[in-house]
Amino acid sequence: MKSLLRSTLPLLLMMSSEPVLAQLDAGTIGKGVIIGTVIDASTNKPVQDVVVTATSPSLQGEQTVVTDAQGNYRIPQLPPGTYTLRFEMESFKPFTRPEVQLLLNRTIRVNVAMLPENFSSTDSIVGAPPTIDVGSSNHGVNVDQEFIRRIAVARPVGKGGAARNFESLAEGPPSNTSDSSGVGIGTSTPGGGYVVDGLSADAPAYGVNGSDRQRAPSWALPYMHVVVPDGTPQTVYRAPTPSAVPAPERTVAPKGQRFFDMYFKGYGVNPTVDTEEERFSTFSVDTDTASYSLTRAYLERGALPDEQAVRVEEFVNTFDYGYANAPDAPFSVNVEGFPSPARKGYQVVHIGVKARDVSRAQRKPGHLVFVIDVSGSMNMENRLGLVKRSLRLLVDALDERDWVSIVVYGSEARQVLPPTNATQKADILGAIDSLHSEGSTNAQAGMELGYALAASHLLKGGINRIILCSDGVANNGITEADGIWARVKEQAAAGITLSTVGFGMGNYNDVLMERLAQVGEGNYSYVDKLEEARRIFVQNLTGTLQVVAKDVKLQVEFDRKTVSRYRLIGYENRLLTKQQFNDDRVDAGEVGAGHAVTALYEVKLLDPSQTNFGTLRIRYKAPEGGSSRLIEKAMPVTLLRPAYEKAASPTRLSYVAAAFAEKLRGSYWARPLTYDALVSLWEELGTPLKTRQDVVELGELIRLAKKLDRREDRFESISPVRTMDADRVPTIK
Repeated sequence: MKSLLRSTLPLLLMMSSEPVLAQLDAGTIGKGVIIGTVIDASTNKPVQDVVVTATSPSLQGEQTVVTDAQGNYRIPQLPPGTYTLRFEMESFKPFTRPEVQLLLNRTIRVNVAMLPENFSSTDSIVGAPPTIDVGSSNHGVNVDQEFIRRIAVARPVGKGGAARNFESLAEGPPSNTSDSSGVGIGTSTPGGGYVVDGLSADAPAYGVNGSDRQRAPSWALPYMHVVVPDGTPQTVYRAPTPSAVPAPERTVAPKGQRFFDMYFKGYGVNPTVDTEEERFSTFSVDTDTASYSLTRAYLERGALPDEQAVRVEEFVNTFDYGYANAPDAPFSVNVEGFPSPARKGYQVVHIGVKARDVSRAQRKPGHLVFVIDVSGSMNMENRLGLVKRSLRLLVDALDERDWVSIVVYGSEARQVLPPTNATQKADILGAIDSLHSEGSTNAQAGMELGYALAASHLLKGGINRIILCSDGVANNGITEADGIWARVKEQAAAGITLSTVGFGMGNYNDVLMERLAQVGEGNYSYVDKLEEARRIFVQNLTGTLQVVAKDVKLQVEFDRKTVSRYRLIGYENRLLTKQQFNDDRVDAGEVGAGHAVTALYEVKLLDPSQTNFGTLRIRYKAPEGGSSRLIEKAMPVTLLRPAYEKAASPTRLSYVAAAFAEKLRGSYWARPLTYDALVSLWEELGTPLKTRQDVVELGELIRLAKKLDRREDRFESISPVRTMDADRVPTIK
């Protein structure tokens, strides 16, 4: 039987590439078409909703379509070239068909028979299977396909067979058009379906170049590649994403649909480090908050967020911990610790750094150039409609010192409002009200025009800020991925910084929006509701706009006599080396007036009788640049409290926010902490903090996540929670 399956497997995966008469109408001259049918190899029945993606060196970005009820797909408007086709569908083994030759004005058919996931003839991995090193055990555990599926967010084995830790969870880039950092920029997306509040509806989707609609669902993004025995395809294993259950008051899409086209990039989970190997922990600060509001948007729409969307530091830095201003220093430093509720034998160390406040009256004058995406994907009330309502709030918060300009981009970029003093509110509001959806998404043209406008009306000594309002999808105009970063960085060095504000669920590129703000020396926020816009544009206006310290880096040097092991919770995409801390050429994060940066560590004490357990160092530059300055503070052991309830309420709040994020992103170390335990920790925050509106909302989101989270513990079979070693984590060898 096995030999029969092996002999028939190539037939099941066989493709037919028979030429078909070209369709030479006006819309297809000079272009080719790939068509085909996808069937279930075990039943010979057509498979609907298979995501078919075409990539080629001759194609900018990629083209993605979805099969219809008869299993048929059609990818039109393709330039001649050599294509690779990917076929992906839940409950089926993904399949790749390379070297599909498409000639000028030709149509070819590529049929596929997809194998169900439980098809047993491909259940082994080529070569020796990897093994799992569980703590200090002396035996390995064979890794089967089911295991790989459960730990799909783990990276594949590195070159040379080096072991990779389960804490090293990271994902590949979200698209084939990426910069050197793996940040996807361009997407080419079909437009045959329709969208209701970020959910894909049931109309079949066929690709059209330049359209601005859905691409692959979030569950179709790659996680892990394993070659199967027939030697041709790469099998892509992925973690399941829960189905969305829209809120009752919203117009809902058909049952079973998902939030699609949500681009995120995972940066892993920081490992636990032995101080004998490295006692320095260094990272760039991050005051973004987008991850928290994105997660809130997911949960309030009845879906768990993508694990890659959860960045712990952005959860923590969303909340105000009431840090006092330092009377004679640019930063105040706040440190406190307590025994970890989740990790036995470890202390949670809370480190908070707050920049000096600047009063509204002392704020510098500003020229704010809004670059607004008005492409087809923004044509919704919770996108362009919310942008317009948000800008109206901002206009009321500005005064005679400020200037506003507006640029929009669809297929092309155009100026809607020249530099206008904020006292001319009627003109500004009229320009905002005139915004409407148009064309595809030429983001680069919009940014170039925005920078030109900012440079032509540069306020010397003031705030010169581009504010990009978009869903982050850029399918037209950006052809050199790394070129845009150089341009943004160059403008930031010249004094024109860039902040990004995200809108929309579905068709959203978190990766691009975060990266642009990081390179542009600005902030990244996400607006899911008008209250969030008010927080960003009104309540925190001065801090959002006025930078008081740039290239801010934090470094903790742990005393080896006092601390044996530590783990930084979050900041995975902001890590720096020990040497980079003192290197003024290395870019780091910016901090606005009154903004605070909070970081949490898990620390295992070796000898608590010592005076200090470490030293905190802050390196920063003045807003205008120049050489960096250093602040250094000892961290005494006396700041570590004997119990969670003995720590200050704000310290406890930071832990609840961090632990919630850890739970949502599937961190190995959050496994002992149940949602019920999280709720209990939230309950122990006490009044008045627990009655603050944002803290009340945090408690509600934790309870909501508890109802929605039906994920299996992907580590349980190899490291049961009840027997977890607090010091060791299983590794893939």
